[in-house]
Amino acid sequence: MEAELVALATTGATALVQHMVSDGWERARTRIAAFFAARSGADEEAVGAELEAARDELIRAERTGDEETATEARTEAHVEWRARMRRSLLADPESARELQEILDELAGDERSPAEPAATVTNVISGGVQHGSVIQSHTIQNLRIGGQDRSRP
Repeated sequence: MEAELVALATTGATALVQHMVSDGWERARTRIAAFFAARSGADEEAVGAELEAARDELIRAERTGDEETATEARTEAHVEWRARMRRSLLADPESARELQEILDELAGDERSPAEPAATVTNVISGGVQHGSVIQSHTIQNLRIGGQDRSRP
């Protein structure tokens, strides 16, 4: 169960950092601040202020135009909020359902109403001993061993 909670915390932090620089930030901040406040006993506005501070740092870093600085800021925000989510989930595993509902709601905000939710499941068993595993939407002009395999 702990692995699932850590995975959810990672997914949650990724979504949160993505929302920090999107149009859906206000809703994400409100929902995530309420989630943390309910578990920590902290004031929802105080948690919201912490989220805003993290967002401000991220936006400042992205405005520098330096990709390394922006990447570092995204990584720092992700690590910080993933750790907080992980601790919250481990302290209260029942809260996983609520966090997943918040993430589903926020993901729905970013899809158009006509766009269905996509689910991707991958399983690799026994390892990969003779090659690589690649997951992709579209691959064009693929050459393997010098031969063009992009056409049937």
